[in-house]
Amino acid sequence: MTTTTTNARLGRLFERRDDRDFPYYDGEPTEVAAWKWILIILGCVAGFIALTSIPSENNVGGLFARALFPAIMLAVFILLTGRYWSAIFRKLTGSDWLNMVVFGLLTIVVTFLVGFVIRELFGASPNTAAEGLAAGGPIEIIAFFAGTAIQLFGEELFTILPFLAVMYLLHSKAGVGRNTSAILAWLITALWFGAAHLPTYDWNVVQALVVIGVARLVLTLAYMRTKNIAVSTGAHIINDWILFGVPLATSATLIS
Repeated sequence: MTTTTTNARLGRLFERRDDRDFPYYDGEPTEVAAWKWILIILGCVAGFIALTSIPSENNVGGLFARALFPAIMLAVFILLTGRYWSAIFRKLTGSDWLNMVVFGLLTIVVTFLVGFVIRELFGASPNTAAEGLAAGGPIEIIAFFAGTAIQLFGEELFTILPFLAVMYLLHSKAGVGRNTSAILAWLITALWFGAAHLPTYDWNVVQALVVIGVARLVLTLAYMRTKNIAVSTGAHIINDWILFGVPLATSATLIS
């Protein structure tokens, strides 16, 4: 992949000063045509439909839909990008692991602060994903956290693939500069991700688009800095496992 010069990069908040660059937007490491990006986005929609429409009675049964979610997106992406699909992944370095932890914890802080303001001003609906989990026993708990990790990888694909698609379309087809394309893709896909959470939060538009959207900005920033979807996935898992794990531990203590 071609090295991007320091002058062409976004500020230090958004990008590290290394030789990593976003893939595909400028034909590196391969050209992914616009029609292929459209199909990739449709693959994201298909994966989301599978996740949300396949019924399950418990977390063990829900593993199938949660696994199908990333599997559909990844299959479409690999089919259309061939051997270059792995450009969204990088070998994890010490700095990557650190970014994973920092952005995971930062997402919790940002979500709490923004969520507090929105709850006070507009009200908010709780996420009941882990409700009653402690009473389900060890197998249910293990299935929940394993399934959550799989689903969160899917949520990263659901965001990062459209991010790369929007960046390519803006830069290569509309003639928008690299940095502007990246910022616009960052904002657009945060709204896309927030909108996907509308059913989760009882169609509370402000909560989904603002609270979840802002949290998504932080998680996508983990990808933008490292150019590694494994880092944003790890940060997302750290965020959700802490947010779900603390109430679970508290309820398990009360039950015992």
